[in-house]
Amino acid sequence: MLVLASMTAPSAPAEASTSPDEERHRLTALEGLAALSLDALSSVAYGPQAIMIVLATAGLVALHTYTLPVTLAIVLLLTVLVISYRQVIAAFPTGGGAYAVAKAHLGVKPSLIAAASLVVDYILNAAVGVSAGVKALTSAFPALYPDRVWLCLGVLGVITGANLWGVAESARLFIAPTLLFIAAIFAVVLGGLLRSHPLPFPQGTTSSIGTVGILLLLRAFASGCSALTGVEAIANAVPEFRQPRFRRAQHTEMGLGIILGLMLIGIAVVIQKFHVKPSGTVTALAQITEGSLGHNFVFYAIQLITTILLALAANTSFGGLPVLASLLASDNFLPHLFYLRAQRQVHRYGVVVLAVFAAALLVASSGNTQALVPLFAIGVFVGFTLSQAGMVRHWREQAGPGWHGRAVINGVGALFTLAALAIELISKFTKGAWLVVIVVPALVAMFWQIHKIYARIGSALQIGQTPEPPVRRTSLVVVPVAGMSKLVREGISTALSLGDEVVAVTVCFADEEDHQADDRLRQQWEDWHPDVPLLTLHSSGRSLGPPLVKYLRELEKEARRDELVVLIPEVQPAKPWQWILHNQRGFVLEQAIQHGTQNVVICRLRYRLSTVASADSSGSG
Repeated sequence: MLVLASMTAPSAPAEASTSPDEERHRLTALEGLAALSLDALSSVAYGPQAIMIVLATAGLVALHTYTLPVTLAIVLLLTVLVISYRQVIAAFPTGGGAYAVAKAHLGVKPSLIAAASLVVDYILNAAVGVSAGVKALTSAFPALYPDRVWLCLGVLGVITGANLWGVAESARLFIAPTLLFIAAIFAVVLGGLLRSHPLPFPQGTTSSIGTVGILLLLRAFASGCSALTGVEAIANAVPEFRQPRFRRAQHTEMGLGIILGLMLIGIAVVIQKFHVKPSGTVTALAQITEGSLGHNFVFYAIQLITTILLALAANTSFGGLPVLASLLASDNFLPHLFYLRAQRQVHRYGVVVLAVFAAALLVASSGNTQALVPLFAIGVFVGFTLSQAGMVRHWREQAGPGWHGRAVINGVGALFTLAALAIELISKFTKGAWLVVIVVPALVAMFWQIHKIYARIGSALQIGQTPEPPVRRTSLVVVPVAGMSKLVREGISTALSLGDEVVAVTVCFADEEDHQADDRLRQQWEDWHPDVPLLTLHSSGRSLGPPLVKYLRELEKEARRDELVVLIPEVQPAKPWQWILHNQRGFVLEQAIQHGTQNVVICRLRYRLSTVASADSSGSG
């Protein structure tokens, strides 16, 4: 469809039937948690610490007094988001999350802003997750630090390969580390709650006296909201789930909200109980792990599991962005190849493009997580805000029982996420967030330009309209030949079946050897007598294109025929690497004709050697 249609939310989502084999390559609820929630779950390794770093500027009293209340506010927003995205999943079972909601209820441009913001966030999430995991690894093994970029690219390559293998298959690989990480965090929290003695303060320069204002609390809240990135990924990837798709996606969203909320609150309680403060060398999670379980084998095991989960958090992007790109492609805002699925239900073009851009960011930042963090999470707050605002309008338009309460929840969520977005953008603007302000409008402009191109193509081809009755047209088929072969026979045979008139042409260069070759070809042609004339085009240079283009232009001027077709027979290699063994004559002629003529139809007929051989044997028999 080349005209963007308004997307309305179905009251009872219908799901297209798929074969059992296709369903096998889609996600269960548990696999969805492993494939699409790693970003959000692993954020407990840095979300609480982000709150502490901001509050510590006001002193230890502020740090130990307000860490838990700020965390509870974030969990409250998490609850609102989970409830909202469960409703988004039910209303938009084709996926798309903020993009689908904004397109249906806020208009095309807001939906493109949401999509562009999510694209930026997904790419950044992939790069940040990989670099953070490698950073944890190089912290344990400093000798690997000089090779951190190659390590980042290696980890990214493994995750990309797993997702090209299959969405469900990659999810199954991540189930075990995901469950281990969840169990490890709850073990730390439970151990901390049962432990009676507090941790001693790590060495640092944090002041003990300071003033706590509303702006400082808002900054701590906005920084801690980085733990909410990835909450929308499940709503974006509903089509990846098994039937009933939206029910499984809703269960996964709810499971994510409960687990993430409990982990955040538990960690905040233990931080407050142990009087932990930020350290430049030891993470808050490492501090409470040591205080809860001791500095032993379990401590190192949990650090290793955290490292793996941070690296695998990039997989959330591979589950969400390709589906979002496919929706944009179906609406003609991205090239249609992003809509295609390969075997095992993989949007391989979206996977590859995500991997390429994430790799470019890793190389550009030298694998430094801190160089990417200022850009992180801003895009997802744009999507959160637009999604919440769109759902307010959704409830108002539906006007069903209890819609006022649902609209209030989404309205409050929109205000919270908008405030967090403003604070994040202002506080991080000079640290690199200004790039997001440039990249998001640039992506929106690109989406819109692609849409305009597809609209022009649709108008020219009258797609969707009933065409005029077909008419028989006179045609001349020109077949370029370079020498006698079975391939020439196949080309002439096809041309005779296509056109009213057929002519073969060959190009002769100026030197004597070529003239002799032309004479031999002409003698062979006469002996063959295919009832098709052979025309020799002379060229003073050594190129095939110009003389053929000159001849075709003369035919165009004659205007004696309705269609002028150039049929180029060529060999289809049996294996991809064998392309290098051929002279690419068809490609050279095609490029010359495309740029040198206006109304010539080009037809490149590729024949497998086995096909030509079998045709020859059947013809001779």
